[in-house]
Amino acid sequence: MNAVPGLIAPGAPSPLAEPAGSAEGELRIIGLDLSLTSTGVCLPTGVTYRIKTRQKDGDRRLLVIRDRIRAALAEHRPHLAVVEDLPVHAMAAGRTGHVHGVVKAELLDADVPYALVVPATLKSYACDHGNADKARMSAAAYLAVGAEFADDKGGDQCDAWWLRAAGHDALDAPLFAMPQAQRDRLRKVAWPDMFLQRYVLGVPR
Repeated sequence: MNAVPGLIAPGAPSPLAEPAGSAEGELRIIGLDLSLTSTGVCLPTGVTYRIKTRQKDGDRRLLVIRDRIRAALAEHRPHLAVVEDLPVHAMAAGRTGHVHGVVKAELLDADVPYALVVPATLKSYACDHGNADKARMSAAAYLAVGAEFADDKGGDQCDAWWLRAAGHDALDAPLFAMPQAQRDRLRKVAWPDMFLQRYVLGVPR
């Protein structure tokens, strides 16, 4: 039987169905630490990896990042993305800003609401210290649940992991125990109002 344009083909899964391997009704959050050279990703499953690009490819690196993020969104269909925001007065903010534009366009196109978390807030949440370095962030993840990140010298995977955890905490679905004072740091974040309302009602999509 041929599919009618605009309708789901017979036997094909619904685009709203739960991704394979996810529990029904399970909250799916993706963490993204964006960079033109090494973007950290933490999938809703907790798996982390980096999207590495080559400087010689110039602006075409944006296409590599776009395509990898697009594929992750299509496969895992997150309810929410938590993205590390651009630091104020950062020298590399211009280049990283290009990545933010590309990724935000993908999130909007996939109808995935997103929240931006500045580095100082993320560090305060994870380590109770707004200037915590990469080693301290990694140590905090290990102390929390024994998490370790291979090939992560720059801390990109670790940051993405903490971004996902922050999203779960903000929605009162924590992945592990944290001091309340550190959780309270997340109140500074502008979480998407419409998403929060839908989640409370039990219909995050």
